[in-house]
Amino acid sequence: MKRPLAFAVVTAAWLATPALAQTMPPPAISVTGEANVSVAPDQAQIDGGVTSDAKTAREASDANNAAMGKVLLALKGAGIEEKDYQTLRLSLQPQFATPSKVAERAAGIVSFRASNRVTVKIRDVTKVANVIDVLVGAGANDIGGINFTVTQASKHLDEAREKAIADARRKAEIYAKAAGVTLGDPVSISEEGAPTPVFRGKMAAPMAAGAPVAQGEETLSVTVSVTWAIKAAQ
Repeated sequence: MKRPLAFAVVTAAWLATPALAQTMPPPAISVTGEANVSVAPDQAQIDGGVTSDAKTAREASDANNAAMGKVLLALKGAGIEEKDYQTLRLSLQPQFATPSKVAERAAGIVSFRASNRVTVKIRDVTKVANVIDVLVGAGANDIGGINFTVTQASKHLDEAREKAIADARRKAEIYAKAAGVTLGDPVSISEEGAPTPVFRGKMAAPMAAGAPVAQGEETLSVTVSVTWAIKAAQ
């Protein structure tokens, strides 16, 4: 009476073994590969404009509008297309007396400050210093930073991707040799995150006409995750 039951248990265990084996992942090695490529930027962006102070809001606004009009005309005269400069910020704010001056002023507001800033796209990085001269020469007294970019970053990133895969294979082969196995075909390849250009180099802050500007270079980085199949060494 007990033998059929024992046979059933053994049979069930035997039938379950293939299913269990199918859930086991195949032996593999997972590594990450990294690569960088350095590229000179081919486009720049400058923020600049005019800040005007006056006793009344109207006076500050009128003075700022007139000054900014001259700046925009100067940009156009320098060959910058209208599509390449755009208003970034327009503001009119009261200026309050400092604590030491409050006793001398009946009202807290002592003046008004109007500001108008534009962002200028420069498609030829060799002309950055010239554009700064144009801005300052036209009356701009509020110059911000410079942002250099690589417009064809994707093409250069493809080179980095190939190098990243080669780096991943190099690491995988080291692990395979150390473990006494043979490296097979890649099972999966994925790029980690979005490749982000990182600026490398020095740049002088353009605060006056004739300011030195160094474009430096952009470092484009790529990281990939690769899983390689492995098998026993022959």
